[in-house]
Amino acid sequence: MRKLLLAVVLQAAFIPASMAQKSIYHKGWVDFNKNGKMDVFEDSSQPIDKRIADLLSQMTVEEKTCQLATLYGYKRVLKEEMPADSWKNEVWKDGIANIDEELNNLTSHTDDAPTQYSFPYSKHAAAINTIQKWFVEQTRMGIPVDFTNEGIHGLNHDRATPLPAPIGIGSTFDKQLVRQAGQTVGREAKALGYTNVYTPILDPARDQRWGRVVECYGEDPYHIAEMGKQMCLGVQEEGVASTLKHFAVYSVPKGGRDGADRTDPHVAPREMYQIYLYPFRRVIQEAHAMGVMSSYNDWNGEPITGSYYFLTELLRQKFGFDGYVVSDSEAVEFLYSKHHVAGDIKEAVRQAIEAGLNVRTNFTMPQTYIFPLRELVKEGKVSMKTLDSRVADVLRVKFKLGLFDEPYVKDPKAADKIVHTAAAEEMAIQMNRESMVLLKNANNLLPLDKSKIKNILVTGPLAAETNYAISRYGPSHNHVTSVLDGIKDYVGTSATVTYTKGCDIVDATWPESEIIETPLTDKEQADINAAVEQAKNADVIIAAVGEDVDRVGESLSRTGLNLPGRQLKLIQALQATGKPVVMVMINGQPLTVNWENKYVPAILEAWFPSAESGKVIAETLFGDNNPGGKLSITFPKTVGQIEFNFPFKPGSQASQRGENSWGNTSVNGALYPFGYGLSYTTFEYSNLQVSPESGHSQADVQVTVDVTNTGQRKGDDVVELYLKQEISSVTTYEYDLRGFERVPLNPGEKKTVHFTLHPDDLAILDKNMNWTVEPGKFQVMIGESSQDLKLKKEFVVEK
Repeated sequence: MRKLLLAVVLQAAFIPASMAQKSIYHKGWVDFNKNGKMDVFEDSSQPIDKRIADLLSQMTVEEKTCQLATLYGYKRVLKEEMPADSWKNEVWKDGIANIDEELNNLTSHTDDAPTQYSFPYSKHAAAINTIQKWFVEQTRMGIPVDFTNEGIHGLNHDRATPLPAPIGIGSTFDKQLVRQAGQTVGREAKALGYTNVYTPILDPARDQRWGRVVECYGEDPYHIAEMGKQMCLGVQEEGVASTLKHFAVYSVPKGGRDGADRTDPHVAPREMYQIYLYPFRRVIQEAHAMGVMSSYNDWNGEPITGSYYFLTELLRQKFGFDGYVVSDSEAVEFLYSKHHVAGDIKEAVRQAIEAGLNVRTNFTMPQTYIFPLRELVKEGKVSMKTLDSRVADVLRVKFKLGLFDEPYVKDPKAADKIVHTAAAEEMAIQMNRESMVLLKNANNLLPLDKSKIKNILVTGPLAAETNYAISRYGPSHNHVTSVLDGIKDYVGTSATVTYTKGCDIVDATWPESEIIETPLTDKEQADINAAVEQAKNADVIIAAVGEDVDRVGESLSRTGLNLPGRQLKLIQALQATGKPVVMVMINGQPLTVNWENKYVPAILEAWFPSAESGKVIAETLFGDNNPGGKLSITFPKTVGQIEFNFPFKPGSQASQRGENSWGNTSVNGALYPFGYGLSYTTFEYSNLQVSPESGHSQADVQVTVDVTNTGQRKGDDVVELYLKQEISSVTTYEYDLRGFERVPLNPGEKKTVHFTLHPDDLAILDKNMNWTVEPGKFQVMIGESSQDLKLKKEFVVEK
């Protein structure tokens, strides 16, 4: 009895007297600090800046420093699924900035986090409310938590609506659909209790060997900015913050190497602004993103996460960002452990907070950052002014999100009707359909005629695989329809579908086998022979080849880009049968499929499709879905060409033939260029109009062009607008993408497509590194790819 009484007394000691006496919840406001009155920061009618100032004035150093660190969710750092008595002895007894990936039932090679609270969705929303309630009621100031989560191809939560990988999303070139996808991610996040989603990734994927190409929209900064803007707008329209990744110059580590490297990008200053910073500037200024994630790498010897230039001068002063900056995991620690610009963690913390970092994230307990920061404040090495400024940015986002007005999910039960609805599923399937890119279709082999095909062989190491559909940073535990099952379901009893794997994704010595080839083992030869034997009875062979989640992704950069393992040998053996071969590629980065492109009659690029991948691929192969996607990244012919991408400087990707060149020592040109993609129908462009044909530098330019479906099938065309400045004060790119529209057309239908070129679209960085629209002649070009330009028209910008 004595022990029980002591426990009750100790527990009561942690509860403020006012809270024990009466409720902190009042009509229209919450008494977060439990003082019995409505403070300015608790008054929703007050301006946000006044609310921030009032709250800051009441906070201790301990409480302020707690608003500058992430607590990783259950199983990653947090040990308890629900609030526990032990929390009163943890650093977050004074609050926390955010809790990341909390109870999302993460599926990952490195750190699975199974939980009972992820599903049904209402159970998760209620669980988040319970955790939020602890912070509101059991901490002195009651500052709500920002619950963050990943969401680059659908919300990273158990059975949320799955989207194709970002490289597939990029290939849709469909801005309206991306906006809808963002709204779906935001809506599901809000219903589940998440208030901040780490999406979109705005890194231009300029090196095709880099493992995270699969997580990017593509290589062109304009295209990335347009797609990322729509994703950000969609998420934030649902009352959830969008946090942009990874700022900045992250996506071109030396040699495309990821993992332990993630550093040393060889990027010139002008290129940095025009290629790597451009999408961030545009999305921050036009979509007003509330979050930015700082990256691991350095630029020009300056680590980004410790750089005042990047985190304050560029991000806040030039781009106008007013949200909070969260570090990528361990980026602060890398200042001393990798970059060696700091001697210890304490100095790394000082550099990061002085640079402009708001919230530190790492897979360690938050006090490993908070305690050194408190020491720095106590020693006067970090001023109170700096501390208050960093905390104010975090609080500003929390106020904008309405957390101080309504900290809880209003109706947890509603989550079951909001998350992964039939409408959301249909949107995701449509996005998957639009991500399909037809790379080759000799003699119109595709679409296949179901009525004329009686025997189908489905083969290849990706035919029955499904792990690509639940790759990192997206939903988990959704049922996935494989290519094999999708084709079986589609043809039903009208045809016989046989399956043999043919080969594994990789061989025993891969990736060494890419540089030292080994003979086929007896089993490998037998597996290929089995596929060939089955092919003899087939009317058509569908071979699903490419990569899985162990071959491409974070920390999985490659040294070669051929089909891994024995897959080419399987394709060659199948092609040798004389039977028609359709190659379906499931992969996360461009592959150097040169032999395949030369000899295989039909190739469909599916990227990493989502859960209904088999259904969508079958629909596409048999013609119910006419592929209209375009490549958002260049396919080189060999890694020896890298860097090889769009846009490019004049002459930088030229062949050896022409003026001032001779000889024949290299393979030249792209395998498939940026913007490329075929269709089951044909399109023609006409009547290109530019208005005005002459005008001043601050005027918009209107462009219209007619596009007609001249074929026999309904289909989508992506009309691409490229802009060339004929003479400029500095060397600019040969030409730039400055507009695109995805247009659905019935057979014989004609539509007029409108583009508006703003001064920003014409601007270049002049010799003084100022964005300037220089007078002179510009050329508008309309094309079906960056190389297939159909129409051209000139206009003049006057002095």
